[in-house]
Amino acid sequence: MRTLLQKKLTPTLIAFMIILSGSLKAQQYPGYTLYGLKNNSSAVLVDTNGTPYHTWTNAGKTNCYSTYMMPGGDLWRTINRAGNSFSGGPISGEVQKLDYAGNVLWDYVYSTTTYCTHHDICPMPNGNVLMIAYESKSAAEVAAAGCSAYSGIMWPDKIVEVQPTGATTGTVVWEWHAWDHLVQNTNSSAANYQTSIINHPELLNINYNSTKDWLHANGVDYNPILDQITFSSHNLSEVYVIDHSTTTAEAATHSGGNSGKGGDLLYRWGNPGAYGAAGTKIFNVVHNAHWVPEGNTNAGDLSGYNNQGISTLASCADFFTPPVNGYNYSITLGSAYTPSTYNKRQASGGYNSNEGSVQQLPNGNILINMGISGYIKEFDSSGTLIWTKILSGSSAKAFRYSECYTNNAAPSIPSITENVGTLSSDPATTYQWYFNGQLIPGETNQNITPTLDGIYLVRITDNNGCVYQYSKGYHFTTATGIKENTKSTFNVFPNPSSGIVNISELENSGKQFELEVFDMMGKKILNNKTIYQINLKEFGSGIYTVQIKQSNNKADVFKIIITD
Repeated sequence: MRTLLQKKLTPTLIAFMIILSGSLKAQQYPGYTLYGLKNNSSAVLVDTNGTPYHTWTNAGKTNCYSTYMMPGGDLWRTINRAGNSFSGGPISGEVQKLDYAGNVLWDYVYSTTTYCTHHDICPMPNGNVLMIAYESKSAAEVAAAGCSAYSGIMWPDKIVEVQPTGATTGTVVWEWHAWDHLVQNTNSSAANYQTSIINHPELLNINYNSTKDWLHANGVDYNPILDQITFSSHNLSEVYVIDHSTTTAEAATHSGGNSGKGGDLLYRWGNPGAYGAAGTKIFNVVHNAHWVPEGNTNAGDLSGYNNQGISTLASCADFFTPPVNGYNYSITLGSAYTPSTYNKRQASGGYNSNEGSVQQLPNGNILINMGISGYIKEFDSSGTLIWTKILSGSSAKAFRYSECYTNNAAPSIPSITENVGTLSSDPATTYQWYFNGQLIPGETNQNITPTLDGIYLVRITDNNGCVYQYSKGYHFTTATGIKENTKSTFNVFPNPSSGIVNISELENSGKQFELEVFDMMGKKILNNKTIYQINLKEFGSGIYTVQIKQSNNKADVFKIIITD
């Protein structure tokens, strides 16, 4: 009997399957491809021959934009709800969850005269779901916000997290509003006025491409390692990252959360001109913003479907590596966010003016869904087209799922407990620990003894090895302290580091000091006098102890994580 999912994973985790035998390079990735034709009551899984394997049907309710399958076979989809106060496409207003047999588990309406869901959703690991929604702002509110490029009603976007509470009910447990993070330089009397747009990339310039349907967000995804959300904007041709670890109150401000920046944009990419920076516009209408999940060679990259990326008549999928720095993203104010261009591009072999999705598969292949053109294509790691499915209509999204993923429930979200300075995960088949959003090399046991204050989480798999599951972040504070933060003379940064480690004096004493570095086995690998930068990359990834001793025998001790 099929085991149905009790705890859900985010759609980005669909590729987190463990390949148990050999290389699948230059071959089709095995499994089943899900698509849901728009304005159709069914969603279909097809095998690698394009033959239907399973169908969900709910007569009387038709697909709007998104369909996702979760481990064990539950289906999430957006619904074309009749009677919404907002008009245009794709306006949804309703979200459904069905079990594998097609029984409706949840049918929720999020639509009033002042807000309405549209485009994409993202089922989350905790069983909740993220929804994109328009909210209506009057012409007076638009003018008061300093919008001089447009007058009239505006529909800025918000993102809400809804917890199902009954067959048709739910509670909004978290929300973020674009309207809380605006900037403009034309109305000095408005609270969001700044003389420089380029120096505030964390805010959205309300006078850039201002229209009624201003942002037109169309894709949303969740990263459980960073506890962050990414979403894409059709009209501004950008992909954004925001902090989900905030409270709703913090998300309306500029402080709080793991990032310390509240609901401000942590990162944006694809169109530097949107915040006044110089640089090449890479995205020209973008859909399906998402992270490449672990289990792939380019895990951690962001990606989007670029409708006019190659030309006005040629679409593609673009991948780029964000400059992650802990829970933030590095930038030189006055310049554009890096990278300056994509690090991988896969041409779709055609063109579609709207919609589309992309999925990086664990064997290096790329699955591209060409939206309104009705094509789903799989390309191998060299870019060769190896599979095509022609649809009888249009599907905004399409994703490949392994047979293991389809037939087995995900493990429960693991909990972390602390006992005398040791953190322990719930039992699982495999473990991997992270610190402040970065993987800790070698920490693959059920227990870990932290050496730094910060946020720890663990990734597990179950006996089936179908998917990864992540714990919530655990905020750890050392009882005795590896270094005395309030009394330290030095600062060692960044941490984690890719190899280069800087040393600075907090008191600017100019005194001589001795610096020693020890590996995880306690072996001294470096010894220097009064040096302010070291390179540990050659010693490999791991945890190192840095000890700085002054002539008065005072010693500061730091633990540094070096990543690949």
